[in-house]
Amino acid sequence: MNKADVIEIRRLRVLTHIGVPDLERASAQALFITLRLVPRQGFNGLADDLSRTLDYALVAEQITALAAARPRHLIETLALEIAEYLLAQHAVTRVAVTVEKVILPDTECVAVHLERGRR
Repeated sequence: MNKADVIEIRRLRVLTHIGVPDLERASAQALFITLRLVPRQGFNGLADDLSRTLDYALVAEQITALAAARPRHLIETLALEIAEYLLAQHAVTRVAVTVEKVILPDTECVAVHLERGRR
């Protein structure tokens, strides 16, 4: 991401049914989502007014609901859905999404990362 004013939500814990084997998707699993959001309106000129910036509490609620909405096989799919949703629903010009899943033995986690912007 270029140098810009950024809002970051780190390691939002969401519950979702995800995984390739049916057995893995049978129970909800915790994933961690990190978002880096570049708002259309930079931080200058906000005048301490929430309506002029991104409501990150609302974003966290929406992403939690999106993750729980349906089962998926891949964390890559969830990352892409999150990026597309944020670009369509919020006044952001660029998003970066990281999805972490604790799944492999002897690792902290497996993570995917993507960045997308408005065309």
